[in-house]
Amino acid sequence: MVRYQEVVTTRDCEVVQIPSGYTVLIPAGASVVITQALGDSFTIEVPTLGGLYRVAGADADAISKERPVSADEAAGAGPVSEARIWSALRNVYDPEIPVNIVELGLVYDLRIEPLPAGGSRVHVEMTLTAPGCGMWQIIADEAKRLIEAVPGVTEADVLVVFDPPWNQQMMSEAAKLQLGCD
Repeated sequence: MVRYQEVVTTRDCEVVQIPSGYTVLIPAGASVVITQALGDSFTIEVPTLGGLYRVAGADADAISKERPVSADEAAGAGPVSEARIWSALRNVYDPEIPVNIVELGLVYDLRIEPLPAGGSRVHVEMTLTAPGCGMWQIIADEAKRLIEAVPGVTEADVLVVFDPPWNQQMMSEAAKLQLGCD
């Protein structure tokens, strides 16, 4: 995990403002501070604009970083399994919390079904730590994209639900320790 590394953007880059979810263009030559590098994205602070922003892994070069490679990408092809899908989901982070959505207890349901034409469809139901989070679509889209990157997955359906409501007791013990929760 990268912590508080100052860099200058190498090109114009669209980023997502946290927590509103609005898209903002950061120009080339802007001074930014990388505050978090987890999963397939980066969180940056932009002193001239104030606040935090999410940089997609595909735009890592704009902040002089390489796009992170997931364990599934590195492993290559293999059968679609729950383990591979859970592995992909462990690369999805809320940009304000340094714990993945699996360890946070945000994934409520995961199902894999074979498709008649080959490949598999993966259905995931997940929630967020706060119902009004402006990042909900970004987080859900990242989960969908990473699931669909698993070899053998033809399509993914990620549904954000709020029943039951999330609470800290849903976190893994490791997440509770990392975040200092009782």
